[in-house]
Amino acid sequence: MNDRYDAGYGGDHEDPYELVGYDEYGRPVYRQTAPGQTAPQQPYDPYGQQQGYGYDPYATGRQQPVPQQYDPYGTGQQPPVPSYDPYGTGSHPSGAPGAPYDPYGQAAASGQQPRVVAEQTAYIPQQAGPAEPAPGEKAPPRPERDYHTEQFAFVEDPDAESEDVIDWLNFTENRTERREEAKRRARSRMIALVVVLALVAVGGVGYLWYAGKLPGLSSPGSKKGGTTTAAGAQNRDVIVVHLHNTKKGGTSTALLVDNTTTKQGTTVLLPNSLALTDDNGNTSTLAKSVEDDGSSGTRDALNTVLGTNIEGTWRLDTPYLQNLVDLVGNIDLDTNADVPDPDATKKGSAPLVHQGKDQTLSGKMAVAYATYRGSGEAQNAQLERFGQVMQATLRKLSSDPTEATTTVQTLAQILDPSLTDKDLGTFLAKLADLAKGGDYKTALLPVQNDGTLSEQASASVVKDVLGGSAKSPDQGSGVRVSVQNASGVKDNTEKARVVLLNGGFTFLEGGTAPASATSKVVYTDAADKENAAEVAKTLGLPAASVTKGQATGNANVSVILGRDYKPSSS
Repeated sequence: MNDRYDAGYGGDHEDPYELVGYDEYGRPVYRQTAPGQTAPQQPYDPYGQQQGYGYDPYATGRQQPVPQQYDPYGTGQQPPVPSYDPYGTGSHPSGAPGAPYDPYGQAAASGQQPRVVAEQTAYIPQQAGPAEPAPGEKAPPRPERDYHTEQFAFVEDPDAESEDVIDWLNFTENRTERREEAKRRARSRMIALVVVLALVAVGGVGYLWYAGKLPGLSSPGSKKGGTTTAAGAQNRDVIVVHLHNTKKGGTSTALLVDNTTTKQGTTVLLPNSLALTDDNGNTSTLAKSVEDDGSSGTRDALNTVLGTNIEGTWRLDTPYLQNLVDLVGNIDLDTNADVPDPDATKKGSAPLVHQGKDQTLSGKMAVAYATYRGSGEAQNAQLERFGQVMQATLRKLSSDPTEATTTVQTLAQILDPSLTDKDLGTFLAKLADLAKGGDYKTALLPVQNDGTLSEQASASVVKDVLGGSAKSPDQGSGVRVSVQNASGVKDNTEKARVVLLNGGFTFLEGGTAPASATSKVVYTDAADKENAAEVAKTLGLPAASVTKGQATGNANVSVILGRDYKPSSS
């Protein structure tokens, strides 16, 4: 039963139409049935190929049966089917009034007019499908499809708005990257700063430890450039050099010190009056030891009195010194005296070496200056000139060990067996490097009148420079000789002191006395008579000058120098 017919025909009215399906637009399609008869149900054909559609979508030429139209008044007559006029002209495309629109020309071909559903109100053209091949014919190949970009509705060109969005995204991304990069750089700088501070801290602690300035670790020692280093912890290389004057006699001794810890070189000048003790326990002087005991005995005695370790002895006679200065190409130094030419035959000749600043000396001039001792000068004055020549020579010597060794070999001197040409050349090259860099000095070992070392010597030179400890012979171990100067010549006291010290005696200063024509040598105990005779012989006084009497002070022998005293030229 259908409610729409109940309103006009009553609820018991039998519906003469039957719903057969829906068209492609979703509209219902009906057909009329005979009274009392029910039409068989047919399936819905969405493509319009079943009966009830007059539309042939593929233009096959075959007419589809048209279903009977709905007769709302039950007259049994079919109402005319309105035709579709797509252009609104009121005419039919087929040329016949009332004829339906045939877009594919099927009506003209078959002579039949297809009918459309009464409720169809619009036409949607569809593309014709491929024609079906006749029986027995082979289907033609399908053409390849050619797609173009403009066929797809979703392909669009970017507009201005999308470009703005992309620019904003790029800007945001770049700004974020810049921020991240800035953070990375900041972290890198912070890490580098921490590393630098750590290195500075470690270096500072290491420097303080090396300098001995850490609390609880510092100890008294030598100072250089404001830093303190424990003297015992320093390493030193030491050799002793003896300059022998082959013309006038006499020797001059110095220690060459290379402090490899503090990088400091030093020439330590040793006065000839320095008291030494030989292997037999006898007291002697440095000058006497060099002449009598040779290099080995003197080196051992110096090690005992200075508490150091001398590694070798370099005997440098004056001819070898002259050759050495000539080989290095002359030397420059500040001279403190005019030195006469030792080979001059006439008095009043021009000096060989002039006093003044920055004087250039040849080999001969250097030897004359190093061995010169003026009238009335102490032996230390000559010793200091020798030190000047040694330091100036080191400044001109090559710092290359091989070249320095070649220079030593060229001298052709006879060295101590404990010191080879290579050892001496390498050692002198190190000192030469220090001398050129300004890290070199010359120091005089202070010695008292009796030849012993003073406390000043122990602190300033023995301990700081040599790293040793002073151990002078006992003051009463030698024959003590007191000297009074009655000759009227002030320098005679110093000259006598040197001679006595070189002779192995202990010198005691007695001051001056009224002038006397003759000299006297006085002893108190008979046991000292022989010692008194030996003192007179050492001073060059006649044996008749020895007499028994009262010696002054704690001296074993007292000497009064008269005008007959003629000091030695050495």
